[in-house]
Amino acid sequence: MSIKDIELNLIEDFELFDDWMDKYNYIIGMGKELDGIEEDEKIQDNLVSGCTSQVWLVPQLIDDRLYFKADSDALIPKGIAAMLVKLYSGNPPQEILDHKPEFIKKIGLEQHLSPNRANGLASMINKMKSYAEYYSKIK
Repeated sequence: MSIKDIELNLIEDFELFDDWMDKYNYIIGMGKELDGIEEDEKIQDNLVSGCTSQVWLVPQLIDDRLYFKADSDALIPKGIAAMLVKLYSGNPPQEILDHKPEFIKKIGLEQHLSPNRANGLASMINKMKSYAEYYSKIK
């Protein structure tokens, strides 16, 4: 499934909810379904800077496709990381680099996050794209 298809699915999922408390609960639920990462992967190199909570992203390139694992010590950031993992995992690095995550605005997430969480979201996307940049060059 393409990034655009996954993005459309995320938008459709959020359209099912009228209330932002329900949307937050959905985000938290996505985080609870995330496999997370091993304790030995919770190292400084995998830590997303710019997040007030601790968020770790671990990339892995398999057959020219980039996969991510993520974890956080907080519920909403973990859910946001889960959305981004769902969106970007399994795609070629260049497609990740070329994608502009429009779903954030379309679902209203950017206006319902505190400034610190919005910075954290941007930091997660930037870290994923920096991994994509790195892996796009090592072919």
